[in-house]
Amino acid sequence: MIDFLENLLKWNADPMKRVVCIIQARMGSSRLPGKVLKDICGKPMLAWVVERVRLARTVDQVVVATTADITDDLIAAYCQANGIDCFRGDVFDVLDRYYQAARCYHADVVVRVTADCPLIDPQLIDQAVEELLTRRLDFTANRLPPPFKRTYPIGLDVEVATMTALSEAWEKADQQHEREHVMPYLYSGPAVYNTSVLNAEADYGGQRWTVDTPEDLEFMRRLTALMDCRMDFTWRDVLALVQSHPELTEINAGVHHKFMDEIDKRSIKKDKE
Repeated sequence: MIDFLENLLKWNADPMKRVVCIIQARMGSSRLPGKVLKDICGKPMLAWVVERVRLARTVDQVVVATTADITDDLIAAYCQANGIDCFRGDVFDVLDRYYQAARCYHADVVVRVTADCPLIDPQLIDQAVEELLTRRLDFTANRLPPPFKRTYPIGLDVEVATMTALSEAWEKADQQHEREHVMPYLYSGPAVYNTSVLNAEADYGGQRWTVDTPEDLEFMRRLTALMDCRMDFTWRDVLALVQSHPELTEINAGVHHKFMDEIDKRSIKKDKE
């Protein structure tokens, strides 16, 4: 009890943590080029992600992190036209892009979300941020890649790290997949960090709610049409709809999901140039 009170007093004495959600986005998807600006219910997919993240009460600022490549000028232009903060950085070293964006926007805590997840749930973001802050962790997430087991649907992925931990990963991570996938060093690298994984009350890990292929996009368009293009929904609302319309899951049932150690082969070509 004494230890609990001491920790509580220390926590209350800490300054407020600035939480910045950085949305990873680029036009050069290998399986569905230009996917982040594809139309879903009359809005680009990126708009869905930004608007959904902005509903999270723990997030102080939302930033789109795209690349400095000319192919991503469209993303930067869209952000500028719609009042969305945008940072441009390295094409394949996404860890560097996140680190530089987090520094630019003075983050104490960094939330990682990807722009191919239009059903991202603000309540799950809040849950992950609160988990990290109240337990004073270095990293928390609601899923880890195989061989770890996930219980939330693919497409609700949230990763949260302190700026201190992200900075150390940026400095020390030397494997290509660690640079491209941003956070693996914090849960699979040589250092030991205080981490946690949030799980759903049941196993929904087989559900695929992300957009990486034409089949995924068709699934998302049909799903959102059934929701009358509303944006005020929870992931449980989506689950109920999918369960009542099993034909939806057949649309993208055969899509292979990428693993943590997979890298964009175009980055290898770049390194050799």
